[in-house]
Amino acid sequence: MSSNSATSATILLRPRPLSRTAGSFALLPLLPYRREMIPLPGEVWTKILGYAFDHYNLEMEKPNAKRGGLKRDLLLLSKDLHDVALPLFFAHVVLNSLSALEKFTHHLCLCDKKWDSIRRIPYSTPGRWVQHVDLREIDICLASDLLCADTLLTTLFPLLPFLKRCLLNPSLALSRRATMALGGRYEIAHLRVLKGLRLKCTVHTADDHLAGLVRACVNLEELTIVGTGIDVTDFDAPGEWDSSPSTTPLELPHLRKLVMLSMPYSPLMNALLHARLPALRHLTITPYDPGYVPASLVPQFIHAHGQLLTSLHFFTIKTWPAMLLPSPVDILRTCPNLSHLSLETPLPVLVLKKTDPDHPLHILSISRPNPEFLAVLESLLPKMPALRIVRARDVRWLRPGMSVRAQQAGTQGEMVEWRRRLARRGIQVVDSEWKTGLE
Repeated sequence: MSSNSATSATILLRPRPLSRTAGSFALLPLLPYRREMIPLPGEVWTKILGYAFDHYNLEMEKPNAKRGGLKRDLLLLSKDLHDVALPLFFAHVVLNSLSALEKFTHHLCLCDKKWDSIRRIPYSTPGRWVQHVDLREIDICLASDLLCADTLLTTLFPLLPFLKRCLLNPSLALSRRATMALGGRYEIAHLRVLKGLRLKCTVHTADDHLAGLVRACVNLEELTIVGTGIDVTDFDAPGEWDSSPSTTPLELPHLRKLVMLSMPYSPLMNALLHARLPALRHLTITPYDPGYVPASLVPQFIHAHGQLLTSLHFFTIKTWPAMLLPSPVDILRTCPNLSHLSLETPLPVLVLKKTDPDHPLHILSISRPNPEFLAVLESLLPKMPALRIVRARDVRWLRPGMSVRAQQAGTQGEMVEWRRRLARRGIQVVDSEWKTGLE
């Protein structure tokens, strides 16, 4: 058999080379010729690995998700993939302990010291690769740990020039120095999502450092603020507080989702009250009735920004002792474009006048059903023709197989009555898991 190269199209066999009439015939391959693989460009591998990392990040955001080493394993496949995957690996950072935050900050500081500006790269790596930092699992209980975490954040924030999403645990109360480290740079314009800000509620209207931080985030799209609740010492001198706008009003043209919990009043809330928020569509807020909290700005805030809202959620953080205050009764009139309304206990007596236009409300959420609110709801149904779902967010239907007596008792019996009476108008009653109880 003659030995030819793999690129030869034909292989000839001469079984009798010494014969006078030696013949030759072509060797037919048993398997088709396998062409060499063309290497993929780095841009294609970036998209492929980007899809893999995005899927992994979405899985990790689900409750009870088990953390694996998928992202780290992709770095060990080959040197070429390591160079492509390393920026994607640092793009989404999730830290679940104070020690992890310390190691991550130390690594970025060490790399920043080795950075060579002669390469004409304005920022060092891997700090310039980080776009999403999730610190929600870091729960601080001790004052010494809080000081350590604040020092680490003060060092970390200047090393993240292209940070787009910053998710904090409310226990990580940012000091003035940490706030300035985050918002005192022109790169703060890249920030789109800021969640978990913790601030002290006070009636004094002087701008604080958190108001200055939000003012610097001109491209902010989502903002979550957690306050400290009511401080009775603030109301000893009611003439000290004033809701007049600040000298430099906020401009947040892209803010579409705002969450303000346990915050009846604060300088930041006062600034947001007089801010221009043309894109605001989703608001989650803790209700504070002015009859119970004289300095509450919640009704004023809803009146100022409720015209364009499509989703309004009243939510009170569970504390001890519990303080549940009523929601405003004129919500449907103040927010004429709502599609989803979630009410807190105690349920208000909502009102709509006969001269008001039909309300486009589609989903109504309550904590638990009661016969008093059912009467209020039925009186409003002629003015809410688009209502299709009523959700009891703190209740679940009994599992199949329970006795009829159990299904008719207590809250379950009330939900059955709601389902029977609202079904006449084509309205479904669902539980916390969005189930109708008829499956």
